[in-house]
Amino acid sequence: MFMHHITDQLSLKLIERQDSEALYALVDANREHLREWLGWVDGATGPDVYRNEIIPAWLTDYANGNGFACGIYYDGELVGTVALHEINQALRQTSIGYYLTGKGRGKGLMTTIVAFITNYCFTTLDLNRVVIECAVDNIRSRKIPERLGYQQEGILRDAEKLYGTYHDIAVYAMLARDWSYAAIRSDRQASHRSN
Repeated sequence: MFMHHITDQLSLKLIERQDSEALYALVDANREHLREWLGWVDGATGPDVYRNEIIPAWLTDYANGNGFACGIYYDGELVGTVALHEINQALRQTSIGYYLTGKGRGKGLMTTIVAFITNYCFTTLDLNRVVIECAVDNIRSRKIPERLGYQQEGILRDAEKLYGTYHDIAVYAMLARDWSYAAIRSDRQASHRSN
């Protein structure tokens, strides 16, 4: 099973069918917050949808080496998810998607997680390119790739339609040759010591 302890308080665990109740409860309790930027929220109608449809699809992707979806746990509590969407083996690239809720927000957790996942993509999966796409107006989400040194490659105009409204999407990418996890970790540790 895919499980990583990133810090004493922060860990990632592959989402499995037995997590369907907790995952649905997390989404349902944070529906308004998540719905602002995520188009799938209205389709999360109960734990059975996760147990019987969504999680099996994620596990099939994981078994086929085509990505994964992990729960983010802070102090043992599920606070969000992070996923690798379709791994293109020919181009050696993938994209990262993520969200945080409740007590997971405002602590820099997602920056730490995305740094870890980016490093995993380059060192363990031997990929060459990792992409993050965020709605242009989703400033919190955009700060994560920007903090980690991802390069903004452009804006896709009206590339997403959420609840009847079009949104422009900012595209960020990191290449293996430009990535330095050691530098990111040093900067974050220095920042934590100074706070």
